Amino acid sequence: MVKWNQGWLIPEYSNIAYLSQSTLKSAEVTWLKRTIGSNQTEQQYRYPEYGFTLFYSSLGNRKVFGHELALNPFFRTYFYRGKNGSFFHQFGFGLGYTNRRFDIESNPSNISVGSHLNMHFDYQLGYKIPLSPNLQAETGLRFSHFSNANMAEPNLGLNMLYVHAGIAKSIGKQAPFIHSEIPKFRPAHEFAFIYAAGGKHTRALQSTLYFTSSLSAEYTYRAFSKFFFGGGLDVFYDASTKTELSIKPNTTFQAKDNFSSGVHLSQEIAYGNFSFILQEGWYLGLPNRLHPSKMYNRGIIRWRCTPNFLIHITMKSHLHILDYPELGFGYYFKR
Repeated sequence: MVKWNQGWLIPEYSNIAYLSQSTLKSAEVTWLKRTIGSNQTEQQYRYPEYGFTLFYSSLGNRKVFGHELALNPFFRTYFYRGKNGSFFHQFGFGLGYTNRRFDIESNPSNISVGSHLNMHFDYQLGYKIPLSPNLQAETGLRFSHFSNANMAEPNLGLNMLYVHAGIAKSIGKQAPFIHSEIPKFRPAHEFAFIYAAGGKHTRALQSTLYFTSSLSAEYTYRAFSKFFFGGGLDVFYDASTKTELSIKPNTTFQAKDNFSSGVHLSQEIAYGNFSFILQEGWYLGLPNRLHPSKMYNRGIIRWRCTPNFLIHITMKSHLHILDYPELGFGYYFKR
């Protein structure tokens, strides 16, 4: 598949609106493989597709932001499949490279991107139209986010909105979809205990990477085959707290300030043993001294790799402000 995108920087911060000089232009080449319903999950999700995209885009200001080259694995599912057209949404997450980053001497205006290598998140809504048995057209909207997950400073990141259009050609003979009877889903209760660890840089533009970790106890109600919800308790450790507080006037530090605690709600979309989770949390007990907000958020990609063991990658944030990534391991059981 080849695709063209025309877009705009979303001015989340005033400096981005000021520095944005032109619309964004991008092109991509995509390899995509469809599923045929070999298992129950593929049929429940209307025969999803997966692949990877090589993506190139301008960033609105050649001298300050430069351009981006990204490689994104993605996963696509369908709201509706029909003979004359299909509605889909697509999630992608990968690595991106920009040729321009913050430099105190040569590029001080770029306080959005502090490193050449970054994370690239992509979400698309689209409509696919068959033109012939082996040729399809696509069009829709996409949102992209580009930042380094607070692994280097500065890290305000860039948000982009695009209109996209493209042509896809099927290669080889397409196997027919499999249709079979899906057994009735049985709800279940799940309990999990998870430890995660990561690192972060401070907002003071230091090069030191500070250790972070968290311990969580979670309850999940598997109400439907594809959607779960629940809640839990969290304890966080952030070794950067003392350094961050030292640059604030009239602020003292105690050892307990490295810790914070809270409760969260969660919503989970499951695809087999993989799932994507959104959590909304509130600090209770030990407050977070570094953020005035009482609320925290986490986005999680989780893999239940055995009947009782899970692995996940999580990004903690405070609304739109990314804090730090972590890698987690946990034990879970169902009742």
